[in-house]
Amino acid sequence: MTAKIVLTVAALTLREVARRRVLRALAVLTAVLLGLSAWGFSRIDAEFGGLTSGEALMASTIVLNLVMFGLSLIAALGTAFLAGPTMAGEIESGIALAVLARPVRRGAVLLGKWLGLVVFGSGFVIAAGCAQLLIVRFTTGYQAPQPVAGLALLAAQTTVLLTLGLLLSTAISPMASGIVAVGLFGAAWVAGVVGGVGTALGNDSVAQVGTVSRMILPTDGLWRGAMYAFQDPILLSPQLIGHPLVGDAPLAGAYLGWAAVWVALVLGLAALAFQRRDL
Repeated sequence: MTAKIVLTVAALTLREVARRRVLRALAVLTAVLLGLSAWGFSRIDAEFGGLTSGEALMASTIVLNLVMFGLSLIAALGTAFLAGPTMAGEIESGIALAVLARPVRRGAVLLGKWLGLVVFGSGFVIAAGCAQLLIVRFTTGYQAPQPVAGLALLAAQTTVLLTLGLLLSTAISPMASGIVAVGLFGAAWVAGVVGGVGTALGNDSVAQVGTVSRMILPTDGLWRGAMYAFQDPILLSPQLIGHPLVGDAPLAGAYLGWAAVWVALVLGLAALAFQRRDL
């Protein structure tokens, strides 16, 4: 019975998301980014004449990581501002009270909404990422070494952020939860860049900033693993260590395990906060 409720709420959440204006805004932003990237990659091909030189390969790889970061940012904005109204908006409007007046567990409703958002966010970033990889393949001939792993890590990054947004939406207003989630996403990325600079300079204290931030919020760590999966090994040179658009190493299995534990812990906190909140 609980599983049926979870799946029903997930399907209703997907249907609700499909009607929101945020979805159309995401589609427009994605189309613009993909169009600009197609033009940019065609200029790389015209300038270098294909991947016949190290410069062309390096340019294609770095620009691909840049565009993928743009897609992950669009996904972050979309999922954060979709997760916010999911709980806080329904609580404020009284919809949640009407639904939960029936013998329905709050935890099942929350899990269903989370599942619906995960399906939407992951599907969006995977579809947009596949389109981008095809654009790069046809314009320059470059093919990412590990496209499946890279897209899976981008989907995991989106899942982490929307889980955080769902937790925030149980405590603060929809708009505030979206702003805080996106702000934390940006702060984690900046901390990762600072840590990369510390690594490049051999300063362990500064490098620790990135390490600690990736443990507190795994979005930047997952993003760096995705970059490593998309990029050519030519970028793994001492001159590019610490570059914000270069992944230095593949993600360890232990870190992926921590990201999964982090999602479970935050989702559990969201369920606890929702259970105790007055409707």
